[in-house]
Amino acid sequence: MLIAQVTDTHLRAPGERGFHGRVDTAARLAQAVDYLNALAPAPDLVVLTGDLVDNGRPAEYDHLAAVLRPLKAPFLLIPGNHDLRDPLRAAFPDIARRAPGGFVHYAVDELPVRIVALDSTEEGRVGGILCAERLAWIEATLAASKKPTVMLMHHPPYDYGVLPNEKMSCAKGADALGAIVAKHWQVEAILSGHLHRATTVRWHGTVASTVPATAPMFEMRLGGQEPSGWLDTPPAVGLHLWRPGQGLVSHVATVAEPSALVRFPA
Repeated sequence: MLIAQVTDTHLRAPGERGFHGRVDTAARLAQAVDYLNALAPAPDLVVLTGDLVDNGRPAEYDHLAAVLRPLKAPFLLIPGNHDLRDPLRAAFPDIARRAPGGFVHYAVDELPVRIVALDSTEEGRVGGILCAERLAWIEATLAASKKPTVMLMHHPPYDYGVLPNEKMSCAKGADALGAIVAKHWQVEAILSGHLHRATTVRWHGTVASTVPATAPMFEMRLGGQEPSGWLDTPPAVGLHLWRPGQGLVSHVATVAEPSALVRFPA
């Protein structure tokens, strides 16, 4: 099974200025759609791991739905910190059916790999939170099946070493989530977004990772210096190939020819 991951698309309404007033994120997502449609073998599923739009407005979700309409593969969505749940549900009836109220999390059991989408978003807050209700849901959901499972959550549950952990990860509830995941050997991977960069870590008996965004890449400065801008790198997607007996192997692919990097202030 081939799972394609698209993250941090940050769409705005048609006609509005793009990402930070500079970048047409809808055009970049359309490039990713064309790339995935032409991929051989074709993805069995596309997952979009949050920050789907920039301001959570209905017109932005309508635009997102229009850009995704040519996508040949079925897709699933989870919200990020830029998203609002009710307009997301209104634009995507399949998600509303899977998660009709409250948090937008759900399990998909009909595929060769089970998909468990966990909502880590706290509306109005940049960093992620896993409250007692969400932790109880994920514990019960993982306990319900021993089928090979890929978890989705927008905020990575680990500190990636650049910006403050409270801002860029799911710091609140991550330890409790780790204790739950450690009990369930069937979790092949946790796929996240939010960082606009590729990262990988061994985490509580599984592998947790992020992939670059279709929106621009966040500048990286290790060693305690906070990034101060964005890099207009080509849009990218993750490709996660699962085979019985092997597990999950992951790739990152750019979907446009690289051009000169242009750095601009945050």
